Amino acid sequence: MSEGLRLTGVTKRFGPFTAVDELTLTIPQGAFFALLGASGCGKTTTLRMVAGLEEPTAGQVTLGGKDITRLRPYQRPVNTVFQSYALFPHLSIAENVAFGLRRKGVKNVTPQVEEMLSLVELAGFGARRPAQLSGGQQQRVALARALINHPQVLLLDEPLGALDLKLRRQMQIELKRIQTEVGITFVHVTHDQEEAMTMADTVAVMNAGRIEQLGAPAEIYEFPATPFVANFLGQSNLLAASGGARSGDDLLVTAHGARFSVPAARSRATGDEVYLGVRPEKMRLFESADAVPAGLQHVTGTVTDSSYVGVSTQYLVRTAWDTELAVFAPNVGVDGPLPNGTEVTVAWNPAHAFLLDRAAGAGDSTHALVDAA
Repeated sequence: MSEGLRLTGVTKRFGPFTAVDELTLTIPQGAFFALLGASGCGKTTTLRMVAGLEEPTAGQVTLGGKDITRLRPYQRPVNTVFQSYALFPHLSIAENVAFGLRRKGVKNVTPQVEEMLSLVELAGFGARRPAQLSGGQQQRVALARALINHPQVLLLDEPLGALDLKLRRQMQIELKRIQTEVGITFVHVTHDQEEAMTMADTVAVMNAGRIEQLGAPAEIYEFPATPFVANFLGQSNLLAASGGARSGDDLLVTAHGARFSVPAARSRATGDEVYLGVRPEKMRLFESADAVPAGLQHVTGTVTDSSYVGVSTQYLVRTAWDTELAVFAPNVGVDGPLPNGTEVTVAWNPAHAFLLDRAAGAGDSTHALVDAA
């Protein structure tokens, strides 16, 4: 197996602005890799440097052990699928898919075109024009057109952004299926957390031109490395705390006058000023502290808002120290949401909590960062 895609110390500056800052990254061959981040974090610039559409200010890009940093786009074994399908409206679907092969001088393209259309589940659509297809079908054609060239790496730049929610979710499943079948390295740029977690084997969360955390989706979600990651990939309740004294396998911290414990293995903190983090779906609501099962930790508060979203009801609970906690309660019964003003106890298992350094900032927050894209 040849080497995969590697970026070493890659930097891209636009005048005084640094879009990508000394990025070093290895993507194994055959991986489905996602670059996840908000607008302006550097993810698309990184993709464009791999594609050859931007030249790095510094650093090196290698693919299969070969330096491709200064190669022109057409010299690289790389293809890109963009959010805009960029299909040729005057050509048939079959001719759109065959375009790359025809430019290479391949004579008999029909077998390969039919194979690609079958792969993207558009067999029999070859004679149609792009205007006769839905948005999802057009995106599949763009994918087939890229895959027919058998690139070593397929770059996907927000490929599902123009689709509606239901179609986007269907295409997420289809993209993962196709990647598994063809075995080509997919590098997917997105600001959509669910999209990255649904499809990718490995996710890199980018912020300000750097990677804040890299790993499997479940690993990043369950044990974020920084406050930014904790509140960009999903939501987290982050309580300002201090301490960190060891007690057996646990660390003891104090938050707003109350003592809490967190398994030492669930701590990324290096100092005394920390955030105690708990995901909203890991929290449970009880009528009173007396009803909380042994082993759970808890705080009391008042329901200030509730939103019924089908699978769960999302509550905001204001604590005595005036911080609102988000709690996602599964809808397993027939009772309606608790009314505002209800006194409740919020409890969680310490094994589901985590500690982060407070130095990075974030404040006591229940809200995910908003992507302006």
